[in-house]
Amino acid sequence: MVKFPHSCIRFETSEGRLVVDPGAFSGSEPLEDPDVILITHVHFDHLDPDAVRDLKARRPDLLIYGPPSLSEFLKDTPFTAVRHGDTIEAAGMTVKVFGEVHAVIHPSIPVIENVGYYFDGIFHPGDSFTVPDLPVHTLLAPTAAPWMKLSEGTDYIDRVAPQRVHPIHEAILSTEGVAVFDRMLDALTAPEYIRLGAGEGVDL
Repeated sequence: MVKFPHSCIRFETSEGRLVVDPGAFSGSEPLEDPDVILITHVHFDHLDPDAVRDLKARRPDLLIYGPPSLSEFLKDTPFTAVRHGDTIEAAGMTVKVFGEVHAVIHPSIPVIENVGYYFDGIFHPGDSFTVPDLPVHTLLAPTAAPWMKLSEGTDYIDRVAPQRVHPIHEAILSTEGVAVFDRMLDALTAPEYIRLGAGEGVDL
């Protein structure tokens, strides 16, 4: 697994490359050669629709999955809509879909669709506090967002109860802010807590 800026993750198997949430903060590298793209929701920091549409035009064999609301942003670009309870077989991986809605940002802002993806014990929740009903050994846990505070992040990690946490969703923090959140989350939660730098990988 390779971590890119913000919430973008790439899984590499002998059968292909699968990228989750290549958004506006992720840079161009995640979209250089994926075989599969998974989108959790349509916010700009998780989806760059122009880049995904352009890539699909150049790579008709590219597989794209995401919630039904993705159609509004991809327009005529074909993709497979997925919902809670679905299973995806792609790039040599079995991916289970959990969750339905984005976390509440503010009562005045409509709640949108959000799905999380479960990769054989690894869980990417997108922008949600979804707890899958399967064991999670590695949680890709949001660090900071307009829809969460530190105590909610620590409570979420406790509810999922993973063995390891790799934090994501950090683009709104300064370098100093990331260090503060990492110290506190590491101190307040039980699992092994390891931040991966941009482009850094780990075997899972």
